[in-house]
Amino acid sequence: MRWIFWGSVVFLCYTYFGYLAVLWVRNLVSKRPVHAAPFFPSVSIVMIVRNEADVIERKLRNLETLAYPSSKKEIIVVSDGSTDKTNEILKEFDRTDGPRIIFNSPPRGKAAGLNSAIELTRGEILVFTDARQRIENDAVQILMENFCDPSVGCVSGELMLGDERSNENTTGLSMYWKLEKRIREMESASGSVVGATGAFYAVRRTLVPYVPEEIILDDVYIPMHVVREGSRVVFDNRARAWDKPDLGRQREYARKVRTLSGNYQLLRIAPWLLGNTNPIRFRFFSHKLTRLAAPFALLACFATSCFLPGPIYTAAMSVQLMCYGLGLLGFLSRPHGLLGTLTNAAFSFVMLNVATIAALLNFLVGRKVLWSVAPEATVESPNV
Repeated sequence: MRWIFWGSVVFLCYTYFGYLAVLWVRNLVSKRPVHAAPFFPSVSIVMIVRNEADVIERKLRNLETLAYPSSKKEIIVVSDGSTDKTNEILKEFDRTDGPRIIFNSPPRGKAAGLNSAIELTRGEILVFTDARQRIENDAVQILMENFCDPSVGCVSGELMLGDERSNENTTGLSMYWKLEKRIREMESASGSVVGATGAFYAVRRTLVPYVPEEIILDDVYIPMHVVREGSRVVFDNRARAWDKPDLGRQREYARKVRTLSGNYQLLRIAPWLLGNTNPIRFRFFSHKLTRLAAPFALLACFATSCFLPGPIYTAAMSVQLMCYGLGLLGFLSRPHGLLGTLTNAAFSFVMLNVATIAALLNFLVGRKVLWSVAPEATVESPNV
């Protein structure tokens, strides 16, 4: 029983801290800076929406006013079976010098919308974005600078959770998202990032693959295909898009289940991710797969610590009980101050691990988790 306990502890330490340490050492030994410079290729901005009436007009005006030469920028929007006023709003923008609009009815799914839009693109670089987030004015221009380096095939922007006027939020899920971004920065500095920020990333058109229509995580599938083709996927924290840090716990949980279900789906659709043709297989395992196993390591650690004698095991059990207790308190109420910060972080930690177990159950029973947007216009959450 002791080896189960200590094996679980070592695995959890590697999952949450060890991989960061490996990346830190790798960056000390062999950094790979991107040779960025001003660069203005033709750009196609692609966005797939469904029932986004509350935000679509604001987002289109945001895209139209970005600081990038209008003669080198096109916008393509696919409305995938929208049933609110999204289509009416889009029709107001459907003019000769405006975005190119595709109306899919009945809905075909996000991946099918991506494939339809990609066929129409004329730009050398494709920029993928979602409806809710506001892109900073110079962000597309900053992304393009990275493509001056011929080794770069995909560039991920940074998603900021918070308000531009008061800066990024640092509580709850936002804390874990900041840790995720730190990992992406370190991966980028020494090679390639595992996936991209779905709300805002760019890819060379020649490297964009056909997207399987059932795929959930196109923002992982496409970048990993880029890496497989021998190009780099990098992360640029100067190119930023902003989103709300808290869209409601129920919606955050549902989104995380969907995102984590997408990780299991990737293993079925793209088994090459675990093979020799994946140049960053170790990073994929360390960044994505260890997190899928973490909840079961936590359960094993807790169960064994309940039966093993000795102060170390008692302390391990007590720490977990305290964490879960704080998570329960955070679920039942929202205290303020230091206690609020602790309960928020504990609740987010517990929620992410529960969502991981739910995602595995979906995968095992064959339940499909489809791309959809609720009436409140939810969007993809950070891939924590």
